[in-house]
Amino acid sequence: MRQIQFRQALREAMVEEMRRDETIFLMGEEVAEYNGAYKVSQGMLEEFGPRRVIDTPISELGFAAIGVGAAQNGLRPIIEFMTWNFALLALDQILNNAAKMLAMSGGQIGCPIVFRGPNGSAGQLAAQHSQAFEAMYAHMPGLKVISVSTPYDAKGLLKSAIRDDDPVIFMESELMYGDVGEVPEEEYLIPIGKADVKRAGKDVTIVSYNKTMKVALGAAEELAKEGIEAEVIDLRTIRPLDWQTIGDSVKKTNRLVIVEEQWPFASVGAEIAYRIQKEYFDYLDAPIRRLASADTPMHYAPTLVKAYLPSIERTVKLVKEVMYLKK
Repeated sequence: MRQIQFRQALREAMVEEMRRDETIFLMGEEVAEYNGAYKVSQGMLEEFGPRRVIDTPISELGFAAIGVGAAQNGLRPIIEFMTWNFALLALDQILNNAAKMLAMSGGQIGCPIVFRGPNGSAGQLAAQHSQAFEAMYAHMPGLKVISVSTPYDAKGLLKSAIRDDDPVIFMESELMYGDVGEVPEEEYLIPIGKADVKRAGKDVTIVSYNKTMKVALGAAEELAKEGIEAEVIDLRTIRPLDWQTIGDSVKKTNRLVIVEEQWPFASVGAEIAYRIQKEYFDYLDAPIRRLASADTPMHYAPTLVKAYLPSIERTVKLVKEVMYLKK
């Protein structure tokens, strides 16, 4: 199977859907003339023209509002934020209009729109440009939240998101755009709301998503050297969340560790821990443990960046603790 970059997988998803459906358009800062801040939309202006690949001013609230209005009037916009940190300026449109309009209109007005862009930390970008927002958007009824970790998942889930009739939050990572992975040439879709077991195992379940999947898989590799077989689950979709896949794994391994780039209070991991202990308590042989980012704004210094983010070493330590191998 061919191997392509993460950014190319995203581009292929948008291009294929825009060729299929003329109501789809892409809008955002530098998506057209500059070919995208991260070159995700490279060549799309040339193919589709300025009416369907639209550069905007630095005005997230403004162009998000245009997208929401267009979606409620028969079009299917893809709104790119240069980073989800900047999307905070558009929260009124995302949370009060896109997410709520179907309910407020009694099912008469939908909002088939995709908001996408990079999320979380990306090196030394400091506190205001290093935030992970999955939990915040998943907290809001009316939104679907996708957070991907591989080129294959990125393409299949973005195509599904574009076709979905609900507003979808699609989260990527600046640090993954150059990643290379296997992606079929033929068309495929990945259903929204289905997690994926990236590595099978029998001793402990590790759940993660987005770029912390690299931490989870790296920890599984280290644990395997000591004879510990970790099952690693990539959530892929945060809302709706695939409880069944997590639960089936916990039934098998009897232990659960969650690794995520969220602040710990009210995080995605906190919700998973609650739900699993509520419905699968009798299968647990140890308390659920989770590893999140530090409960503080992320600082600039590289030593503090390292201390802030989840790591392979700390994940391995938590796994050994739930297996009662290390105090």
